[in-house]
Amino acid sequence: MGRCRREGEMERIMEEGGIDGRGERREGGEWTIQDPASQRLTWYKPPLSVLVIKKVRDAQVIQPFIQLVRWLTIDKRMVVFVEASVMEDSLVTSHPGFPVLRDKLMNFREAHDDLTDKIDFIICLGGDGTLLYASSLFQQSVPPVMAFHLGSLGFLTPFKFDNFQDQVTNVLEGHAALTLRSRLRCIIIRKDQETGKNGRPPTNLLVLNEVVIDRGPSPYLSNIDLYLDGKRITSVQGDGLIVSTPTGSTAYAVAAGASMIHPSVPAIMLTPICPHSLSFRPIVVPAGVELKVKLNSDSRNTCWVSFDGRHQQELMVGDSLRVTTSIYPVPSICAEDQIADWFASLDECLRWNDRKRQKHFDEPEDLSPTDLTPDLTHSSSSDTLDSLAERNEACDN
Repeated sequence: MGRCRREGEMERIMEEGGIDGRGERREGGEWTIQDPASQRLTWYKPPLSVLVIKKVRDAQVIQPFIQLVRWLTIDKRMVVFVEASVMEDSLVTSHPGFPVLRDKLMNFREAHDDLTDKIDFIICLGGDGTLLYASSLFQQSVPPVMAFHLGSLGFLTPFKFDNFQDQVTNVLEGHAALTLRSRLRCIIIRKDQETGKNGRPPTNLLVLNEVVIDRGPSPYLSNIDLYLDGKRITSVQGDGLIVSTPTGSTAYAVAAGASMIHPSVPAIMLTPICPHSLSFRPIVVPAGVELKVKLNSDSRNTCWVSFDGRHQQELMVGDSLRVTTSIYPVPSICAEDQIADWFASLDECLRWNDRKRQKHFDEPEDLSPTDLTPDLTHSSSSDTLDSLAERNEACDN
């Protein structure tokens, strides 16, 4: 099968290319910072298999899905994988173009079938949720992901579907830039697992956006202790805490008051949710540190943790959540490049810095005589006050 340069082989590539673990390149005995824009998609062999993820419960995605799958299977002669639920979706099966494709598609079921080493390439049709779901399917190395905007927000889906044949062909030929979106490795260790009384393996998940610890349905504040590389940093008293990647900084974190971080920045963001302290501001810590979150022994209630909005679990006193940066990022294919795609998303999706432009000053010599004449159709501030006083006197009489 086709393979590309992705994180499973990053250490060897970094050594061969003279790049150290900090993303710096050795040139002539000097250190230079690697330009993230230099990250390009390189296939060792032509990709043969593709996983197509489509948005669920959306009839508008069916026609593009059929078009794409037909083109990939018939024109490109690729092995196409889809979810088993897609093969059972009445909106898909009732489409007139589906019967000829049914026997050409491979299918899988989440949590039952292992896709490792079976997929060379991923295409998402929908919104940001499709990319998050694709990420969750690969708990180690992730194939390159090409995301088409057919959803509601589309911050992580830079491609338009209008000319998908040309765009996919360019990617298959290796003409594309990559953004390596870091993920968080999250491990829940139960109290009995700490003591060795429980033989069950700990919960171990990778998340692309964020892990959220909150008070759940309880009316009481969450009271959780935060440790950084084994050292206690602070206690979080409020509605909870968001631990996010740079990709997730523009999701729940920014809604809670955090800054926005470009996905190529190696960092982890910590954002309190409605903290009971005006000085508790979001902070950014280096990628690679280990965070530990534990319920304070004086807490009035338990807390709940969710991973990219899924797999919600309750944390009890004595349980702990460990979070650090994973060595397996998501290689997200750019429509243009890392910088242009990100700022285009800020502008289109979040309306970043979108305001009415301030007018410049008019110099007196640029004004015509009529422009210098007082506008008698508008009252001055004193006239307005006088008229108000007159109306008040009339009302009193």
